[in-house]
Amino acid sequence: MRHILTSEVRKCETKNPDGTQLILAAGNRLLVYDTSDGTLLQPLKGHKDTVYCVAYAKDGLWSPEQKSISKHKSSSKIICCSWTNDGQYLALGMFNGIISIRNKNGEEKVKIERPGGSLSPVWSICWNPSREEHNDILAVADWGQKLSFYQLSGKQIGKDRVLNFDPCCISYFTKGEYILLGGSDKQVSLFTKDGVRLGTVGEQNSWVWTCRVKPDSNYVVVGCQDGTISFYQLIFSTVHGLYKDRYAYRDSMTDVIVQHLITEQKVRMKCKELVKKIAIYRNRLAIQLPEKILIYELYSEDSSDMHYRVKERIVKKFECNLLVVCANHIILCQEKRLQCLSFSGVKEREWQMESLIRYIKVIGGPPGREGLLVGLKNGQILKIFVDNLFAIILLKQATAVRCLDMSASRKKLAVVDENDTCLVYDIDTKELLFQEPNANSVAWNTQCEDMLCFSGGGYLNIKASTFPVHRQKLQGFVVGYNGSKIFCLHVFSISAVEVPQSAPMYQYLDRKMFKEAYQIACLGVTDTDWHELAMEALEGLDFETAKKAFIRVRDLRYLELISSIEERKKRGETNKDLFLADVFSYQGKFHEAAKLYKRSGHENLALEMYTDLRMFEYVKDFLGSGDPKEIKMLITKQADWARNIKEPKAAVEMYISAGEHVKAIEICGHHGWVDMLIDIARKLDKAEREPLLLCATYLKKLDSPDYAAETYLKMGDLKSLVQLHVETQRWDEAFALGEKHPEFKDDIYVPYAQWLAENDRFEEAQQAFHKAGRQREAVQVLEQLTDNAVAESRFNDAAYYYWMLSMQCLDIAQADPAQKDVMLGKFHHFQRLAELYHAYHAIHRHTEDPFSVHGPETLFNISRFLLHSLPKDTPSGISKVKILFTLAKQSKALGAYRLARHAYDKLQGLYIPARFQKSIELGTLTIRAKPFHDSEELVPLCYRCSTNNPLLNNLGNVCINCRQPFVFSASSYDVLHLVEFCLEEGITDEEAISLIDLEAPRPKREDRQRETINNSSQILQLVETKDSMGDEDPFTAKLSFEQGGSEFVPVMVSRLVLRSMSRRDVIIKRWPPPLRWQYFRSLLPDASITMCPSCFQVGGHSSSSRVLLSATFPLPRCPSGRPGHWEEEHIHSSKLGKRLGCPRPYLHSMCI
Repeated sequence: MRHILTSEVRKCETKNPDGTQLILAAGNRLLVYDTSDGTLLQPLKGHKDTVYCVAYAKDGLWSPEQKSISKHKSSSKIICCSWTNDGQYLALGMFNGIISIRNKNGEEKVKIERPGGSLSPVWSICWNPSREEHNDILAVADWGQKLSFYQLSGKQIGKDRVLNFDPCCISYFTKGEYILLGGSDKQVSLFTKDGVRLGTVGEQNSWVWTCRVKPDSNYVVVGCQDGTISFYQLIFSTVHGLYKDRYAYRDSMTDVIVQHLITEQKVRMKCKELVKKIAIYRNRLAIQLPEKILIYELYSEDSSDMHYRVKERIVKKFECNLLVVCANHIILCQEKRLQCLSFSGVKEREWQMESLIRYIKVIGGPPGREGLLVGLKNGQILKIFVDNLFAIILLKQATAVRCLDMSASRKKLAVVDENDTCLVYDIDTKELLFQEPNANSVAWNTQCEDMLCFSGGGYLNIKASTFPVHRQKLQGFVVGYNGSKIFCLHVFSISAVEVPQSAPMYQYLDRKMFKEAYQIACLGVTDTDWHELAMEALEGLDFETAKKAFIRVRDLRYLELISSIEERKKRGETNKDLFLADVFSYQGKFHEAAKLYKRSGHENLALEMYTDLRMFEYVKDFLGSGDPKEIKMLITKQADWARNIKEPKAAVEMYISAGEHVKAIEICGHHGWVDMLIDIARKLDKAEREPLLLCATYLKKLDSPDYAAETYLKMGDLKSLVQLHVETQRWDEAFALGEKHPEFKDDIYVPYAQWLAENDRFEEAQQAFHKAGRQREAVQVLEQLTDNAVAESRFNDAAYYYWMLSMQCLDIAQADPAQKDVMLGKFHHFQRLAELYHAYHAIHRHTEDPFSVHGPETLFNISRFLLHSLPKDTPSGISKVKILFTLAKQSKALGAYRLARHAYDKLQGLYIPARFQKSIELGTLTIRAKPFHDSEELVPLCYRCSTNNPLLNNLGNVCINCRQPFVFSASSYDVLHLVEFCLEEGITDEEAISLIDLEAPRPKREDRQRETINNSSQILQLVETKDSMGDEDPFTAKLSFEQGGSEFVPVMVSRLVLRSMSRRDVIIKRWPPPLRWQYFRSLLPDASITMCPSCFQVGGHSSSSRVLLSATFPLPRCPSGRPGHWEEEHIHSSKLGKRLGCPRPYLHSMCI
């Protein structure tokens, strides 16, 4: 501090922007001083009255040489003034409590009136010089004893702060982080930029009228009422705390920032008061403020959690030199005394020391029982437990303690004394292990017991065990050492420095201490260092350490070597020379390896090594007496060498002479020498299967299947021969071989089927799969064909494929009893789909083609059949719109107006394509003009109970009275006069056929006919008369049914009834097992009915005696083709059947 005495100094003092000159207003004069030594440079005159304030403009509007001065009038006495950072605006503080902000031309832009008015003269103002602030901030101190802050616009920031004295001067630090205030309290106080008081800079003997800060420095100049000018230098001490990887430090004097040194996360805690001390330990953080201590804790136990919350507040004023926090206590250090306080502020115990306490540190322990490491000025080092009143003296040295740290195992103690010497002691024996000079701080590695580091003289020193110190440049103080990271405090910030541990690792390697070297390497070394460690450990036969190191560098080759050596050691091998020889051979030290092989009695391994290396000149030294086996081996090795140097023919000759036919064949096959392969194959004996098989394989690859087949025949390998024919697609030879050897049927037909499928011959592929017994593949092909047919709207083909799928399921059910129930369910499902798609084909063609091949009645019957047959989930590809549209159109044409109206109503709830929209709308309107009834000619009749059924049947395609299912013609879809009956229990199919064939005589009937003609119709009635015996047909008697029953009761026939039947009246669907045969009785014997013997579809019409039926599901060949007088030629109209080459099968008419 320097004092300058002059006359009374009013509140008028400033410095030029570079800080080299100090300007004072004394009376009506301005005095210019040199700030470096206080010399008066020059006095300035020009004012006639007392000068109250003076300020430099930032852009240099005024200079000492300038003679003229621009003057402006004001409404009141101006007491203070201040320019903005850019020099564009000048703030004036007036005696009447008004602040006037003017531009540099003197024009007033903003006027601020203080609440006290003339009772609160604005005695000092100053703009914040910080460039980081977004707005210009004006600090105002008035004699209302208040400190306020305003923006350039005149808006106040925050509330007024009470000062309790009359302020005479205010000044900012260069960066705007602190404020100086002086006045009637005869002292200069330091405030934050937000107006929080931090402390007193200096006390004076009179009022402080002015104070200023030297630019870009911590020097402060103060001017007093008594003419004293004082210089102060402010020193801001570092307030911080460190625990492992968490560092807490003071920022802006009132904030605390906690930094995670590994993740670089930071969290700020605003205290709004001067932070005096900081302590951090585990999940605790203690902050000492002027009147209280705050205890924080982490929200969670997560090591990366950075969220703190207030746990306790100790509202007491404490004076201490050092502060330490534990899990449940805080420790206050006061010169020679330590006090332990609970978080509630209650003092629990106290320790009095013999000398001043220089260093204190928490070294861990259970909560509430932590240990403290304490260093005293007299050189004494103590350990104190929080729950113990007595301190434990660890050791005492002659010099004062500056820094302390204890190793991770608590066995070693490192001390830095006042002579900058680092001393390391054994705690148990009190022995000085070693000492190192030039140290100002020390820290043990928390992950390695024998490593510590210390800093001093601009260097970082790392010491491992008792090895020499490794040194590198580093500025600052070492405060922590964790793994390969060293935490260094430099000036006011701490940083984590990554330090490779290569030097101490090599120190351990030099002494063959591989395990210790590995521990050091784990802390952090380069990949090259890891490789060197692995090699050194391997040569030292420390395979465990070498294995770990090679795993780190991912060297699989050496890992395989170590694994093989470990396996040999498990088997009892202990020859270290042999192990080391293997290591040398892997490292390329071949001669050293050969010497070790020979010394261990394994010359053969040396011979093998040299041969592999093509060092044949060294092989001769190991051959010795010339054993034939060794000579053969040498020839083989030479052949290998010739092969590798691209002399293949010479290599082949050598291999053949050495008896290595396989290798010779491989070379010939690789080069495509077919002639040499044939020659070798013919010379080999058939017992040498391996070379012969290899010959055949290469001949096959080289497109010589005939020679390959010759080789397979020589070996007698028929399976390979079959595979050859299949791979070369020589199907005729394969089929011929399959006929002679049926066991190869699967090996032939399965690939054949796959080949057919790949060439788009799917039907043939399905038959081939079926023939090979691959039912699953056969079904998959059919399913794919079916899906394609539906997707392409080929519904006739889809029906055919579904019929084939059903028959395929029936075959599986017959062959595999375990799948019988599942397959029978699929059989009936696919049969039903086949019927639906066959019927829908006509509807689709009618709606898509310009002309229809079917008559209105047929289309009417088909659409009714589909409407009653469709399940809840409509099959893919089938359109309800087309079915209902066709039904409505044909119903209207045939006079079924009620049914047509129902169809049109149903269409209104469906999405109708645009091309049908107009026709459907017109039909919906015109049908309203028709009567609401259906033509009786169209009503279907049940031939069992003679009940007329409605055209729209809610029960489906069954009689509403007897529930008897209708049998439809596969051509016209009329209801046929067939009634299905079942055999009584105990009657077999064969017995039933034999009874029907008996054709027992039945009573004759006399028929008479009567014709009635009227204006609207012509009626023909048949009148039957029974014979005199009065007997009736036994089957007809079985048809009696009680009207109104809800359950379907099938017709059951006995042997007597079967005997009474004529075989011309019975149709039998002879399903293959496990299905039962189906029996149908024609109730109109004179009407012709036809049935396909393959698909069992029936056709016919009551008005036609002989009707030709198109095959519904045509097969390429009908399974039954017996000629007979009861057969009719079948007109085969299926395009698919023609494409498959289907011959014209036959339809059985009324056959058994």
